[in-house]
Amino acid sequence: MSEAISLHRQYLAGDFSLVDRLSQHLTAVQAHSHLNAFVRLFPETSREQAEQIDRRRADGQPLGLLAGLIVAIKDNLNYKGQPLTCASKILEGYRAPYHAAVVERLLAEDALIIGQTNMDEFAMGSSTENTIYGPAINPHDAQRVAGGSSGGSAAAVAAGLVDLALGSDTGGSIRQPAAFCGAVGLKPSYGRVSRYGLAAYASSLDQIGPIGKSVADVALALKVIAGADRRDATATAQPVDDYPAKLSEQPGKTPTIGLPRQFFQDGLDPQINAAIEQLCDRLKQQGVSFREIDLPLSDYAIACYYLIAVAEASSNLARYDGVRYGYRAEAGDLENMYIRTRSEGFGDEVKQRIILGTYVLSSGYYDAYYRKAQQVRRLIKEEYQQAFAEVDLLLTPTTPTAAFRLQEKLDDPLQMYLSDIYTVTANLIGGCAISVPCGTTKEGLPIGVQLIGPPFRESDLLQGAALIERTLHAF
Repeated sequence: MSEAISLHRQYLAGDFSLVDRLSQHLTAVQAHSHLNAFVRLFPETSREQAEQIDRRRADGQPLGLLAGLIVAIKDNLNYKGQPLTCASKILEGYRAPYHAAVVERLLAEDALIIGQTNMDEFAMGSSTENTIYGPAINPHDAQRVAGGSSGGSAAAVAAGLVDLALGSDTGGSIRQPAAFCGAVGLKPSYGRVSRYGLAAYASSLDQIGPIGKSVADVALALKVIAGADRRDATATAQPVDDYPAKLSEQPGKTPTIGLPRQFFQDGLDPQINAAIEQLCDRLKQQGVSFREIDLPLSDYAIACYYLIAVAEASSNLARYDGVRYGYRAEAGDLENMYIRTRSEGFGDEVKQRIILGTYVLSSGYYDAYYRKAQQVRRLIKEEYQQAFAEVDLLLTPTTPTAAFRLQEKLDDPLQMYLSDIYTVTANLIGGCAISVPCGTTKEGLPIGVQLIGPPFRESDLLQGAALIERTLHAF
């Protein structure tokens, strides 16, 4: 049983007051302020909503699927009337003029959104250290990162500060922090969830998804936020399954799972490799069959991903110029105002990616870099299509290591980028992917295992993840 669904049913039964539960969670956030998971809370707004939901329950009115639950959203999702900074100085003073589509859907189902969580600036990072608010801290070890860029959301869920949280995933930014913090993180297929109201990083890669304590929890969240949206041309009109109900159904057959050999080579922590080998042995006892898969183009995935991501970031972030909204530097003329605003408003990592993106889009290098990366992306997608013709899902590590120490990789961008080596391909192909806890290291740090599925096969993916969860709990 999903903890979130159980809490919802307890609330409907009158077992607790939402106002009281809100107070308890706000107190817990303050008590765990050292985690730096939140950048702002909405105490007045959320209390008014809690009182309203409590009154509706008392009056016998119907309530939404998330009534009774405490939820957080990442600081790149618009919440009308509240600040939105994307953890960047350049959005200083900006307030969201409308709700993001996912926020509308959460509120429509009576979720109580208590605040916005810490993140890497404009979602560019793998540790939630590139932020004006200071780093998010891993709840399992105060000397370790929470992962990124959705580190605040993962830390909030793992520490029990919220029941569910939303993040965004451009190349692993939901799954990697979920793995580091010991939570479940789901990246839906591209187009499954509307991006309306998400501050864009790389538009062809970004996807909003949930982080929860269990597979059933994220299935419930996905049911709420998924679906078509006329305001987002990339949001698919494909029907949305009842994902929680699908988890309770008996699967038609035991899945065949592929193990890509390129994901189990040098660079993978032996403890993570051993944990996954042990999981596979236990799954075989459940009747799961495995097949080794060759995905040679995976070796080019990181380079391909970062070329496309920085190019799209360069284009998307051009709007932050000091003229229309946010931070504006004082200067004597327009050109210097542009230069000073962007120089002072953006952090080093964001400036680095904008410069790289502008370079690969420039007339002399467009064909050599950006166009070539898009061609390789197409080949990677075709390679995965061939793999999914042979197997139902792919099983891989989520990350090459467990959570690393604070500041350990800040001076080595390449090593930081390699934190996403196992996650970026799901974004490149537009598929769905999930990270599920898979034991701990000898230091007590969580290990994550990743399942990757074809586009719009979230039901199969969630069933496979639930099987992993049950298998691990049985031992």
